[in-house]
Amino acid sequence: MALILNIETSTDTCSVALSKDGNSIAALQSNEQRSHASVLTVLIDDLFDKNNIPVTDLDAVCVSKGPGSYTGLRIGVSVAKGICYGIHKPLIAINTLECMMNGLNIDLSDALTSLPESTIFCPMLDARRLEVYLAMFQKNGTPCSETSAVIIQEDSFAEDLKDHKIVFFGNGAEKCKPLIINPNAIFFDNFTLNASHMATRSEDLFGKKCFENLAYFEPFYLKDFVATIPKRKVL
Repeated sequence: MALILNIETSTDTCSVALSKDGNSIAALQSNEQRSHASVLTVLIDDLFDKNNIPVTDLDAVCVSKGPGSYTGLRIGVSVAKGICYGIHKPLIAINTLECMMNGLNIDLSDALTSLPESTIFCPMLDARRLEVYLAMFQKNGTPCSETSAVIIQEDSFAEDLKDHKIVFFGNGAEKCKPLIINPNAIFFDNFTLNASHMATRSEDLFGKKCFENLAYFEPFYLKDFVATIPKRKVL
């Protein structure tokens, strides 16, 4: 039974949510791309002010640990750690793809009911070019694959699609849609991950005392960051 601040910064949408006993009670988000560094702490301050809750009332802070945007994850984890150090509360971390699966069950629960129990769910996060971060889950949310970085090709998922319907969703699925042509491939468009999707899992991990080491915890980048030089415009 806990009051938890949930922080999600792995995608273009920066969001925060307060959850009480596993239920999201308030949430804020910003859709300004690449602005996490400037908006995250503002969102957190606004969240507490609007709900008249002092930050010291928190029992824990939970952060979406990745995979996802390298910069976004670094900002989210840094802010989460700073709050935990300041109020002497534990840090919880959740795999971002697991947060997405939980969010799909919340946002589209009615739509999922009609799908066969054998349906596989594949949240995808956009990486570079035709690469995505993904994992696969059973309908009940149980993982059935490791989190991995995959380059999508026309024959990707061909074997699985022979025997199962697969639901693809997330910002990585949007760019894969033209390549994965199969009657068993289902795409749920316009899914947006939000910190409120973390509430159930963060409460569960709090109850099990699954806390991270504040000194050594790092985001789950999955692969090394590669810096690129923006192309110059021809005048």
